[in-house]
Amino acid sequence: MGLEDKMEIHETAIVEGENELGEGSLVGPFSTVNNIRIGRNSKLFKFVNAYGCEIGDDCKIGAYVEIQAGAKIGNGVTISSHSFICDMVTVDDGAWIGHGVKTINDLYPPSRKRTGSSEHWEPTYIGKGAIIGSNAVLFPVNIGDNTIIGAGSVVRKDIPDGQVWAGNPAKYLCDSKDLKYKNGSKVFPDKS
Repeated sequence: MGLEDKMEIHETAIVEGENELGEGSLVGPFSTVNNIRIGRNSKLFKFVNAYGCEIGDDCKIGAYVEIQAGAKIGNGVTISSHSFICDMVTVDDGAWIGHGVKTINDLYPPSRKRTGSSEHWEPTYIGKGAIIGSNAVLFPVNIGDNTIIGAGSVVRKDIPDGQVWAGNPAKYLCDSKDLKYKNGSKVFPDKS
């Protein structure tokens, strides 16, 4: 049984270059992959464009997502539809990225066009278990582990572990351990 028998590449998908596609992985309809590594049981759904990047095990990449060269996606990550993960972005294990999230690595675009290099680009790190709400925009920042960024937020500075930030510009709201549903139960119960 060859590797082709252990993964699924839709007949309309375009697979170019040297790729490492893990057992149980899926490259969905009309998706394009080029020089990437996809871990075991990771699913790239319709119209995904991924090139020169690494995607860990057990990830779900939604429709119309673009992941650029140099991006690193950890294990168990979900990236929802219409999101853009640019070069120099690392998304750590268990993070959840909502719909339409945009990452930025160039504060004064198009610097590569003007200078001929990407030396002025800066990285973004999204921590373990972080939750990024739909349509958030992340400038080059570090987002802490288990941090929540509210939908539509614009994040221009580093955010510590375990906090909730939202708004434009994003501002501290509370610690994620203190979030409660309307009925008063904790969103993230204490692990005892």
